[in-house]
Amino acid sequence: MSTKGFIRVSTLDQDTEKNKLDILQFANSHRLGNVEFIEEKVSGTKDYKKRKLGALLDSMTSNDVLIVPELSRIARSTIQILEVIQLTQDKGITLYSLKEKFCNMDNSIASTVTKTIFALVAQIERELISLRTREALHSRKAQGIKLGRPTGKGKSKLDVHKDDILKLVALGVPKTLVAKQYGTSVGNLYNFLDKINSATISQQ
Repeated sequence: MSTKGFIRVSTLDQDTEKNKLDILQFANSHRLGNVEFIEEKVSGTKDYKKRKLGALLDSMTSNDVLIVPELSRIARSTIQILEVIQLTQDKGITLYSLKEKFCNMDNSIASTVTKTIFALVAQIERELISLRTREALHSRKAQGIKLGRPTGKGKSKLDVHKDDILKLVALGVPKTLVAKQYGTSVGNLYNFLDKINSATISQQ
């Protein structure tokens, strides 16, 4: 078992010493052993998979422990925070967030409430994504811009939404809702996902 302390700051002059001390005190009180710190100075809006956090999560295995000062240090997107919570649960990694008194592996009221609230906010984010998409399509239509499938072999109107679609699918959002959100049929959505999977396999 290894214990990691992850600290992200968005500005170069933000002090991290208090966060380190809080994490060390928590680890000592819970007998979690020595803590290895991973610090990252980057905007939380950047996809966690493309940051140090993504590499850290890839390297961690079952029974490892990850401690963060607060959940907002993981990412600025609620959807990404939920992705990390789900990923750590799937890999058997215990995630502690000190500010919220949150642990992904227990069934305490605090943790249950936190996950419920984040799931609700993520649903609101998905609805906002849907609203912004519809507004953008309406605006383009009003400007006389032709909508629909882009010309060219292998092109899809879903290409520009690839990252968001994959996030929603990974979170378990029903394909029917994802298809409706991006103005396509369920069949086209499956074809689009199959194309991505085929491209990924061919690159391996």
